[in-house]
Amino acid sequence: MISAVVLAAGASTRFGSPKQAVLLEPVLARVRGSREVSEVVVVLGAHEVETGARVVHCPEWERGPGASLRCGLAALGEEVEAAVVVLGDGPGIDPRAIDRVVAAWRAGAGERVAATYGGVRLHPVLLARNVWDAVPEAGLRALPAELVPCDDLSPPGDVDFADQAEGGHAEEQNDYGHGAR
Repeated sequence: MISAVVLAAGASTRFGSPKQAVLLEPVLARVRGSREVSEVVVVLGAHEVETGARVVHCPEWERGPGASLRCGLAALGEEVEAAVVVLGDGPGIDPRAIDRVVAAWRAGAGERVAATYGGVRLHPVLLARNVWDAVPEAGLRALPAELVPCDDLSPPGDVDFADQAEGGHAEEQNDYGHGAR
């Protein structure tokens, strides 16, 4: 069984209001479009948001994305073989990217598998159960992963400011050196 962990615990300080209230449901709709995901868990922290998905509250959300991810992983059942990690502020996530990273993992790609867009590693990132205990405070970015090209798909985006939220697109590049599309 494959579960998706949607990280949406941040304070949204640059956005100016809880961006989860605007972006979470579009992200969830896209994640649910994956043929591979059987369960979706949303990790909340700074803000409580109404959602149709199962919610896990992370009391340590301020420690960073690693703490939020560990909360989400800890909430998954024993039957879950792997988790697909998705960011709650990436409304352009394509369900086909999720399906591709899962297919690569099933084909033996490794314990960590990540999508790339134009050579840039982004989300989704799949974690096999045996590496769940090795999630650092800073999150997954520094950990190696097998890369799955998704160049023919739009990247998930990374909405940090309210003016980027319309349509889930950004006019400028964000902190990660890519435009949110």
